[in-house]
Order: sequence, then structure tokens, then C-alpha cells
Amino acid sequence: MNKINCFFNPKSVAVIGASRDQKKIGHIVFRNFVEGRFKGKVFPVNPKTKKLLGRKCYTNVTQIKEKIDLAVISIPAEFAPKALEECGKKRIPAVVIVSGGFKEVGEDELEDRLKKIAKRYGIRIIGPNCLGIFDPSTGVDMIFLPRYKLERPKEGGISFITQSGAVGSVVLDWMARKGYKISKFVSYGNAVDVDEADLMEHLAEDKKTKVICAYFEGVREGRKFLNVTKKISGVKPIIILKGGTTEAGNKAISSHTGSLAGSFEVYTAAFKQAGVLQADDMEELFGFARTLSTLSRPKGNRVQIITDGGGFGVLLSDNIVENGLTLAKMKKETTERLRKKMPSYVVLKNPIDLTGDADVERYREALDAALADPNVDMIGLIVLLQVPRLGGDIVQTITNAFKSSEKPIFVISAGGEYTEVLKKSLEDFGIPTFSYTQNAAKAMRVLYEFSEEAEEYEKRKRR
Repeated sequence: MNKINCFFNPKSVAVIGASRDQKKIGHIVFRNFVEGRFKGKVFPVNPKTKKLLGRKCYTNVTQIKEKIDLAVISIPAEFAPKALEECGKKRIPAVVIVSGGFKEVGEDELEDRLKKIAKRYGIRIIGPNCLGIFDPSTGVDMIFLPRYKLERPKEGGISFITQSGAVGSVVLDWMARKGYKISKFVSYGNAVDVDEADLMEHLAEDKKTKVICAYFEGVREGRKFLNVTKKISGVKPIIILKGGTTEAGNKAISSHTGSLAGSFEVYTAAFKQAGVLQADDMEELFGFARTLSTLSRPKGNRVQIITDGGGFGVLLSDNIVENGLTLAKMKKETTERLRKKMPSYVVLKNPIDLTGDADVERYREALDAALADPNVDMIGLIVLLQVPRLGGDIVQTITNAFKSSEKPIFVISAGGEYTEVLKKSLEDFGIPTFSYTQNAAKAMRVLYEFSEEAEEYEKRKRR
């Protein structure tokens, strides 16, 4: 088995530092494997405990007779090198060290010892100072934050890697609440061995990952990162949110993961050269990710807006043009057919304004017409659910349209709790929804540009 694959698809796991104390990290990690969806074998390692959750405890990993694919080390930093040495003797190929207290607090020598041990035994390490891995498809869950405090997202096509465990934990909880779906999550911390480039290379080959997203503060090996991302970006989208855009942020980085941040301008230029998408914030990153992981590629950049609120239609029109896209001009025959089915006060231009008394049937007619019209490549569907005649059945109408057409549909809906509930229903169907018109327009541009780049990449391959 490929050693990197052992992190995500192990058949057996040892948790070093598994504890009876329910508040300790080792206990939570062990419980995740025992009570979660993991189908393999789990072995607790703790010299002070004979049994844990009905499982026999081992003094160290060398006492376990069965083969171990993966170990999770969750003990104080000063004891981690000895535990890693025992993993080497046991020939465990992959180890995640969630413990902190290494380079990020000035303990460079202690971290160097881990590196030397790993090299001697050929062990691949994620960490130290990290949250570890969450993979809903295999049931691997090292996230040491209890499920009642941090929800886990459902399985989907977005993989997310992060240097920061704090950012990662909030992202997971936020994704679950919003209904965004995940393929793999990796918090890699100080990157003593496996770094962002290694993970991206693995995810590029992973069939369940449609889009690779990352938050990081510094790249360990710049040339390696560039080579890997250049190779991947034409095939699978890479979206990055870079921490340390200011001098103050750069100073904070060295005390967080011990990384050297470097100039933000240099990173921006490198991302552009490698074909990597750069997001300005987390909402934008996941707007791009959900779009690229769920929507089909458009044949052009012509967008038809359908709305029940004129002001939102105006805003989206501006945003579409600002992002270098074009407002579609539907065929005369299409508008004539719609005119026969709509009240006289409905505006049948671009935007199509269904007005404040719009109902589900009006939306269905407008959607069907835009999807069938050859002059339309994408649809910006504004659904303001506060209007009196629009209810929850709009979800089924949008879902039916989404399933029946290859044209991308971008849903924009803003409001309170009622709106958020229905938006989450759409996300569950794999339909990305946005609260702000500018975010939707940026996502349209990104989808169109990636489609163009991917087509060019395919042409180069055929030559």
C-alpha cells in the first residue's frame, strides 16, 4: 500500500496515548475510531491502563501482534520521539503526531529528532502540532474535538488541507452547518515530513476529490510546490487561502507553526504561474469549491438572470459585467413563448423580473425557457423567499431543473432562518447557493475560466 494512502485508508490503527480521561485528546481520538464509521481494527496504547472501551490496552505498539498501518501519537512532546522509535521497530508506515510543543514553541531540536527517526525507518509523518485527518468515506477521524461541539460534514467532493488546526476545526463545523460536503480533511501542522505538496499530489489521484482547497501560512519547499501544482491545476482545481497577507500576519506565523511566511506578492505571482486559484476569504474559497465540484462546465460566458426582486437583479448584472462575463440575450422566440405564460407586468429581458408576487410555477417556466435557449450558457437564479407566494416547493423546482440540464445554475438567496433552511436543502442536493450577488458572479467567472483552461489542457495533451 502506498504510504500516503495509509493515512486515509488504513486497515488497522494504533492510538498511542489513548486515555480513560474523557477530556484527554487520546481518549477522544480512540473513541472516534471505535464509535464512528471506521471498519478496521483499533488498538489503544497506554502503559497505565489495561482496558479501554472494552478493548485490551498495550504498553507500547511493539506488543501488538497484528500488522499496523497507521499510528496516532497523542502524548506530551518529550515522549513522542520514543513512541515514534517504537513505531519504526513495529514497521508502521504512517504516523500522525497530533501533539504540540515542537518547532512552533522553539523546540527545533525535538522536532529534528522526529525527522531523523522517521528517515531511519522510512516512516511518513503528518504533524506534529495538528488536528490530523477526517475522511468520511473510510471512517478515519482523528479530530479531537467532540462531535457535540464540532459537527462533521457529509461525504462529498471537496478536499481541504490546512496548516492551522484552529482554522480547520471552524471550517469543518461551518461546512456541516451549511450543508457543504467533504471528501478529505487534513490538518498537517508543522509539516516535519508530509507537506502541502505531498498531500495535493495524493489528492490529485483521489477519484473522490473533485476540488483541492488549502489554507496555509508558508510553503516548505517552493520549487516542489510549484512543480506539483502546475502538474495538477489543469486537471483538478486548486483553491488556496493564504495566511499572512500583511507584515503583522507574517510575524504571527512564525509563532504558530514555525513556518517562514515570505512575501505575499511572491506567493500571489507563484499561484498565478501555477494556475492556482487564490481566494480572498473563507466564504469565497468555498463558493469557488462548491461551484467547481458540483456544476458542469459552461460552453460560454453568457448569463441569464432570473429574479423576483429587481434590485438584486441590478446588482447581479453589475457583478457579472465586472467579472468579464456577458449578459445573455435570449432568442425572440423564447421570450414570445414566455410572454404568453406570464402576467403582462413581468419583465422579460435580462434580468427576467418575475416581480414580488412570483410563485413556483412562474419560476419553473422561466427556468425551463432559459435552460432550453441556445443563447444562454449559465443561469443566475435569484430567489428571495420573503415574497408571499413562494414556499418550500421551490427547492424541488430548482432541483428538477438542475438534474435535467447540463447548464450551471447559480442560486442567490438572502434572508433569515427560513431562507437558510431552504438553502441547506439545496446544498444537500449538490446545488451551490450564495447569499451575495458578487460572490455568485465571481464563482461564475472562476467556473468559466477553469472550463477554458481545462479545454486548453486537453488540447495540449492530444497534440
